[in-house]
Amino acid sequence: MQSHHYTRAQQLPVLLAQRIAILDGAMGTMIQRFKLGEAQYRGEGYTGPDGAGDRFKDFPRDVKGNNELLSLTRPDVIRDIHERYLAAGADLIETNTFGATTIAQEDYGMADLAREMNLRSAQLARAACDKYSTPDKPRYVAGALGPTPKTASISPDVNDPGARNVDFEQLRAAYLEQTLALIEGGADVILVETIFDTLNAKAALFAVEEAFDQTGERLPILISGTVTDASGRILSGQTVTAFWHSVRHARPLAVGLNCALGAALMRPYIQELAKAAPDTFISCYPNAGLPNPMSDTGFDETPEVTSRLVHEFAAEGLVNIVGGCCGTTPDHIGAIARAVGPVKTRPLFYREAA
Repeated sequence: MQSHHYTRAQQLPVLLAQRIAILDGAMGTMIQRFKLGEAQYRGEGYTGPDGAGDRFKDFPRDVKGNNELLSLTRPDVIRDIHERYLAAGADLIETNTFGATTIAQEDYGMADLAREMNLRSAQLARAACDKYSTPDKPRYVAGALGPTPKTASISPDVNDPGARNVDFEQLRAAYLEQTLALIEGGADVILVETIFDTLNAKAALFAVEEAFDQTGERLPILISGTVTDASGRILSGQTVTAFWHSVRHARPLAVGLNCALGAALMRPYIQELAKAAPDTFISCYPNAGLPNPMSDTGFDETPEVTSRLVHEFAAEGLVNIVGGCCGTTPDHIGAIARAVGPVKTRPLFYREAA
């Protein structure tokens, strides 16, 4: 296992230097298309050998909406989504683990299942990538670490600015468990994504380093922040440039932005990041425009619109990895892959050592 990890970890920087790599699109948007009810989330009616059977039949709380549980109860759904993105041309597939931390799973009373969710999710993504990999086009599993519903920087109580509902140590422990399981399950890279609180991200990055020390495996790290509105800042108050300087110590393979904004609104912040980090690969996976409850995906943009906008990023020399976040589908990813295919990847410019 270790040798495979090592080989793939070395391949990815070479790929990014040669061409723009394609990340997959939204998981939640695709899950919604299956119109699963409470019984399906519990795994009732699924007879596959890798299902959970009656394990959650009498679970005392509602679990509908717990997408990470589907890796255990409906692996067929998660497998199908991964394979659709791979068939559309994705080079990197994110594990179904955005909310698979003990902290996030507390909302469902399933914190004790977090490790199992991460392990199984990584195994599902690994099997899908192995199925679609060829010598000319290897596919990579990105072990996804989401932001958690709790923030270490911002008070949950408007009347008590000093209040916190989570601390660095709780976050570190949750992210360490998650990262260890993702590595065990076959992740090729670790993706710390949708960062709205830099302190949460620092806890994640600290835990990732700890996991590397414990396992003896060092995987590439991808870091992706989220600019929440037209202020150009992430929720905990930093500009894109300040955010980069807060996390660059992790020496990520790539840094980028995702979620919250569509490509058109994200463009100036990707420009800023590309300028701030000339010696690091840049990733970008925007939403499919703005939310639109009347559309099929819940978002404005068609694959043609999103791919045209992402092509403009590529033509401007801003990006090395592109994909989609909320509202994007395999059709969006296929269109993006075709749009950026002929475009050169963004070159790196190394600063002189100080």
